[in-house]
Formats: sequence, structure tokens, C-alpha cells
Amino acid sequence: MNFNLTRRYLIGATMLAVAAFNVPAFAQDKPTLKFSAVFSEQDIRAEMTKMLADDIKDAFTLEPYYGGNLFKQGTEFVAIQRGNLQMGNIAPQDISKQIPEWSVLTSAYLFRDAAHLSAFFNSDVGAEFKKMAEDQLGVHILGPTYFGARQVGLKSEKKIMTPQDMAGIKLRMPGGDAWQFLGEALGANPVPVAYAEVYTALQTGAIDGQDNPLPNVKNMKFYEVMSQIALTSHLIGYDLLVISKEAWTAMTPEQQQAFQAAADKAMKFSEDKHVAQEKALLEEFRAAGLDIYEPDLEAFRKFAQEKYLNSDLAKSWPEGILEKVAAL
Repeated sequence: MNFNLTRRYLIGATMLAVAAFNVPAFAQDKPTLKFSAVFSEQDIRAEMTKMLADDIKDAFTLEPYYGGNLFKQGTEFVAIQRGNLQMGNIAPQDISKQIPEWSVLTSAYLFRDAAHLSAFFNSDVGAEFKKMAEDQLGVHILGPTYFGARQVGLKSEKKIMTPQDMAGIKLRMPGGDAWQFLGEALGANPVPVAYAEVYTALQTGAIDGQDNPLPNVKNMKFYEVMSQIALTSHLIGYDLLVISKEAWTAMTPEQQQAFQAAADKAMKFSEDKHVAQEKALLEEFRAAGLDIYEPDLEAFRKFAQEKYLNSDLAKSWPEGILEKVAAL
């Protein structure tokens, strides 16, 4: 009797132990991917992130952090490289700091629109740039996250028609050599200011203007402290949805295929919504009293391209890259 009780007890205890062991083992089969971005939770790209999270939820838990709350702007990329972060929405300018050839992808008037941007990253030459990042920096690029053409918004009422009209204008640009050079390529005096501080800087006169896509101007309410928008369309605004190479290679080929498909779906949703919003915002800002007009785009394009081609940045560009991109 005692033997049978003891035997039943041991069997029951063993089954409980196995069950307890299997619970964390099952949980470990569903990795958590921490994602960091500087955009707010109200941003269209936050909707993109939530769509991606929902589509991969059976295999992964995507844990998003918005507004630079986990890692500040410009530091997310290094966090991924150090293994402190698995995913991020990374500016190509951050990659160009470590791979000089990438600076061409941050230059003014390279891409024509969102469709041209997508065509590039889906092309053979785009694959070469993505491979550079994966091999040299340890990040896998899922694709570009378009967020609108960058336009010049000013507090002053001086009309801007050519790059020469930008002389002396303190134009906020993000920190980093690539961003600052872009400001110079527009003819302005670039000033590095954190994204979250732009509204106050415009309000107080610390800067005369900023350059951002129209959806950003709406989200951050910059239009409240601006009088005009010059539709320079000098840079097709995009970041890169990336995942660490370590997290990517840990997936099975089937998981990678499903993950990429989910990312493509989310990025296309975001792109389409941004394009539609840009058109609607032009009328909204006009109704709010802003002067919106198109300057001499050919003058801006010529001035900017000459600046780049005569700079040290262009020395690192792959041969014939401008022609290859233009042909897409």
C-alpha cells in the first residue's frame, strides 16, 4: 500500500515537473523583438508597426517603443549592433556614418518619389547596398519606410524661389554630417536641433525654419509656428525597417519568408497612407493660412547636385550609381 502510494506520487510529481519544464520551453520558442523608433504612437508608421506585430504574433512578440523613449534618435542603430535592441526604424544617414558609400542614398534629388524609392530597394543595385549593411554592420534591411517628401517650412514670410534666397536662413536639420550637408546643399545655414525641440526653436526664433515631410509637420504641429512651405521636395523621406542579423539568421527559411511578407505588407500600407495624406495636407495647411508654393525646382536640383558632386562625400560613391538609380 505504501509502495503504491509512493509510486503514484513519484509518477505524478514527474509529470508536473515535465509540464513545468515545458512551459518556459514553449515560451522561449516565441522570441520577443524589441523595436525602437523616434516617431510618435500617433504616427502612420506606428500603425505600420502594429500591423506587423499582429501578422507575426504567432511566432514572435514585437515590443514597440515610440518617441525615442527607449533609445534616442540616432542611437537605435548602435543599440542593435550591440545586441541591446532587435529591431528599429533607422535613418539611412546613420548607416552612412559607418559605410561612406551609403551617403549617396542620403543625397538630395536622388529618388523621384515613393515608387522610385521602392523600385531601388527591390532592384539588384539595391540588394548590393543591403548586403553591405548586413555584411559590414550586422543588420538585415527589410525595406524602406517612406514618410513623405521633405519640404522647407519657414517662420519668416520671405518667399524662397532659389537656393540663393536661402542664404543666411537658420534651417533646422538633424545632427550628423550627412544631414548638415543636405542643409548646405539647399543654400541654407544648417543648425542641428533635436526633433522634439523643433517646435520651441521655431517659436522662439532660435531657427528660421525646418525641413520635414508634411505628415511630420502635421504630427508635430510645426505648422502652428510657420508662415509658409516651399515645396522643394529635395529629399524623398524614408527610414529603413531593420532587424539584427542575429535575430534574422535565428529564423528558419520559412519564418524569414513569412516575416518579410508581413513587413512588405505593413510598409506598403504605410507608404500608401503617407502619399494620400500628403495630398490632403496641402489643402489643410492652406486653409490654416500658410502660403504654399513651388519654387524653381530645377535651380534647387542643379545647386544641390553640384554641391554633392564637388564634395568629399561623392568620392566614396560607387561608380555609375547615379545613372543606375535614375534608370530604374
